[in-house]
Order: sequence, then C-alpha cells, then structure tokens
Amino acid sequence: MDDIKARRNEMVRICRDAYAERLFAGTSGNLSLRLESTDEMLITPTSIRYDQMLAEDIVRMKLDGTVLEGQRAPSSEWRMHAVIYEKLGHVLSVFHTHSPYATAFAANRKGIPFILIEMGPFLGGKLPCARFEKPGTRELGLSAVEFLSKGSNACLLASHGVIAVGKSLAQSYIRAEYVEDAAKIYHLALQSGEPVVLGD
Repeated sequence: MDDIKARRNEMVRICRDAYAERLFAGTSGNLSLRLESTDEMLITPTSIRYDQMLAEDIVRMKLDGTVLEGQRAPSSEWRMHAVIYEKLGHVLSVFHTHSPYATAFAANRKGIPFILIEMGPFLGGKLPCARFEKPGTRELGLSAVEFLSKGSNACLLASHGVIAVGKSLAQSYIRAEYVEDAAKIYHLALQSGEPVVLGD
C-alpha cells in the first residue's frame, strides 16, 4: 500500500507540473499508470482541477471499469486508457493532454512531420493524427493504438488532443512535453517558410 501511495503522490506532482506548463487546463486531460503485472491502473479523477487535486483523489481500478479504491469517479476517458494497456503490453503510463499547439493541429486533423532531431528518440519520428472517435469510448483508444503499435510513442487525436505513452510516468510525461514543443516549433516554422522534413 505504501507503494500505491507513493505512486499517487507522484501522479499528483506530475499533474500539477503539467498544469503549470499548460499541458493541462482546468480539468481537461488525464493521466494513468498501469500497476505492472496486474489488470489494474491508477487514473486521475473526473472533474477536479489539477491545482486542487490530492493523492487520495487518484482512483485505483481494474481495466474492466471496476473501481477498487477511491471516493471519486475515474476520468471519463478511462476506457481509452484501458484499451491501450490491453493492446500494448509495453505501455505502463498514458498521458492525455489538450496542450494548445498540438491540439490546434489535432483540430485541423493534421499530423506533425518529423522536423526536429529530438522527435526521433522521444516520439519515434513524426506525430500522426489518429482518426476521430467519440470521447470516452474504447474506439478512441483503438484509434491511437493503430499508431502506437507501429513505433510511435505519441499521436494526436483528431479534434481532441494528444496521447503520449511510456514505461513510466516520467517517460510519458516528457514525451507529452516534446509533443507540445514540436507542435509549437512547427507552427512557428510554418510562419517563416517551409520546414525541412527529416524523415518518417
């Protein structure tokens, strides 16, 4: 139980840092951590501002939706997180943001090409845009899995936001940061010319 408490505390710390960086706004976005070798995850609750969230607000639940611990309702996007864990055994953390520059490209349903060296090691190259699916559904997660199963560490969600995954909270977090950084730089580069694409 001490380990679960420590993980909850780490999630809250990361959520507050992400909120300060404007990867999150208000109550939008969500973060989860799969409990390794189990069918369980910890996930942020629904409708609580990140600057007010406490460790005890983090929900422990099974991937089938059964809540095991927590007084709050889990994120409305829990099905998206669950299906990513079910389909991708190497993923232990899912970070879903509505960061503004990346989400602007998602709103246009356009991916971001491989234009920065850092996108290679951190993101797996270009940032594809997954097809549109309704929020709160397994189908939304499956749209991301299509790319996350082919070497991408992150993707955009059409008209919605961003998914970044990793083997730890720290890894999914830094990948979410690099998604927004790449989106911002690509946006600025388009203002001054035609960005050079490095590859796929």
